Amino acid sequence: MTFLASPGTARRERAARDEEFTLFVAAATPRLRRTAYLMCRDWHLAQDLTQLTLAKMYASWARIWRTADLAAYSRRVLMNAVFDQRNRRSGSELVLAALPDRAGPAPAAELHVTLMDALATLPVRDQAIVVLRHYEDQSVDTVAEILGVSASVVKMQSMRALGRLRELLGEDFARQ
Repeated sequence: MTFLASPGTARRERAARDEEFTLFVAAATPRLRRTAYLMCRDWHLAQDLTQLTLAKMYASWARIWRTADLAAYSRRVLMNAVFDQRNRRSGSELVLAALPDRAGPAPAAELHVTLMDALATLPVRDQAIVVLRHYEDQSVDTVAEILGVSASVVKMQSMRALGRLRELLGEDFARQ
């Protein structure tokens, strides 16, 4: 003999899932938007990527809401959205001139722009590694899991990406 859940029980369970999703969205949206912005350097596109991430998560919410590490899952979905967007847009990218030389210490806003310009010169996977490791302060293993690569790949690409940033920015940049 099988028992079916009453319509009231199903409604309450869906309401509980929706409430949990709403709480998750409120907590995760600022982090996801900042990470997306660091990857694409466009607040409007970052908002679109964040919304796409949340929409994909909502579609899977009934399956993941109690079992998955939601922060890690959301990062993975966001990075996949960034990579997909970058692949679609790759033919329309513009190459920017080299970074200007700095005579002295720059104001904080100029430092931020300079760092963002340098980050944009890296391949998208290297950008993701730098952002996840050094901005979001994720462990090597967590970044590897999010990007679907081995920990050694994360370490190697991180080392190369940071070396490239040092070449672009100069050793004195970090001291400013």
